[in-house]
Amino acid sequence: MPLLRWHDTLPGRPQRVLIAGTSGAGKTTLATLVAQRWQLPRVELDALHHGPNWQPRPAFAADVEAFARQPRWVTEWQYTAKLGDLLHGRADCVVWLDHPRHLVMRQVVGRTLARRLQRRELWNGNVEPPLWTVFTDPEHVLRWAWRTHGGPGRRVAALLDQRGDDVIVVRLRGRREVTQWAERALGGTAAT
Repeated sequence: MPLLRWHDTLPGRPQRVLIAGTSGAGKTTLATLVAQRWQLPRVELDALHHGPNWQPRPAFAADVEAFARQPRWVTEWQYTAKLGDLLHGRADCVVWLDHPRHLVMRQVVGRTLARRLQRRELWNGNVEPPLWTVFTDPEHVLRWAWRTHGGPGRRVAALLDQRGDDVIVVRLRGRREVTQWAERALGGTAAT
């Protein structure tokens, strides 16, 4: 099946949906909306992965596997090094947020600043680290988003090579396309 765009009609209602994109692309926001509109169970992978003090939870892979065994779900496509094909091997639809780097960086910088300044708790008591750590931590979310921007595209291409017609892939470029797709496919607008 070729890549679908925002205006293409889905061949049916997907049951296992992955939202692909780099950090800051809006995966969690869109996954939440898809879960609400299509009444799909949803889990945020970051909440399963990050334990107290940002330590990986030992039960992460087992928790994700239990979630992925369900017949219906939506989540973000990430942690592929730890999860292998656990999620994308079972997904019947991938919605790929293929945004330009400048948009992703604007979104992730804004989100990171807001979270840090408000000291908003994220997962299991964790908060964004001090802003200066962007200069000292090579895994800081801002550096990660910049460095991994092309990764989701490579993963989607590999998935299409492996599974071809067995998976629907919808490619959305920019906020306007996300909103237009949400209106058509989900019956409402996406918060961007």
